[in-house]
Amino acid sequence: MQTVSSTPAVFRPRPRPDAGRVLVCLSYCGGGTAPFRRWAEAVPDDVELALICYPGRETRFGTPFARDWIALRDDVVGAVRGLTSRPYTLFGHSMGSWLAFETAAQLERLGVAPPSALVVSGGVAPHKRGAPGSRTPRTADSDDVLVTWMRTFGQMPAIVANEPELRAMAVELLRADLAVSESYRFTEGTRATVPMRLLYGAGDHGRFAEVERDWKSLADGGFEGFELPGGHFYEPDVWAGLPRWCTGLVPGAGRP
Repeated sequence: MQTVSSTPAVFRPRPRPDAGRVLVCLSYCGGGTAPFRRWAEAVPDDVELALICYPGRETRFGTPFARDWIALRDDVVGAVRGLTSRPYTLFGHSMGSWLAFETAAQLERLGVAPPSALVVSGGVAPHKRGAPGSRTPRTADSDDVLVTWMRTFGQMPAIVANEPELRAMAVELLRADLAVSESYRFTEGTRATVPMRLLYGAGDHGRFAEVERDWKSLADGGFEGFELPGGHFYEPDVWAGLPRWCTGLVPGAGRP
């Protein structure tokens, strides 16, 4: 059974209200909950998978896109806040890694239980966004450039690229998220106070050693980083197995 919670921002592919812990996932720029739904088959029985749906897509298609980074962060904070009655791990991929980092920090500022652990995947550290050599597209890029980028990074399947209406929707969604991402400004002094695990593709666009160093500089609660096979979205079997890297997170435990 699949269901949304009382708020459409939270999607539970396989509800487990009696599970002892929760894995909360934040998607990448232009993404939704779909890439994470099959993870419900991979998490342990004592874990419930909770996927955060950003405004303007899927069950929230009629909700306007977030106007800027703060609006999106606060939207995510509101959704995650309703999941904090049980221990939870917060996972974010690419843009979602910055959102996970900022959401954890904001929850702590508000006096709300932060995650038990933070898993940041496929993203440079927030204070290194937009560094020279970045291959991230921009809102000013043409539709064709955005489509090429999504196709190159495996974010747009052929069935979408070849259907004009679906392609236009994907471009609109990506452009909206890029605008939000471009409005993000890292606040000096923001830290992660819970255990942090970095996951990064060996073929991604930044060198792992540098990405690892940059994220570690923001971690006050313990840190470990792992380079995994593949590019920005890893290899398919690696992506499918990422829940093991999240639900098995114990500081110093190494590979799951």
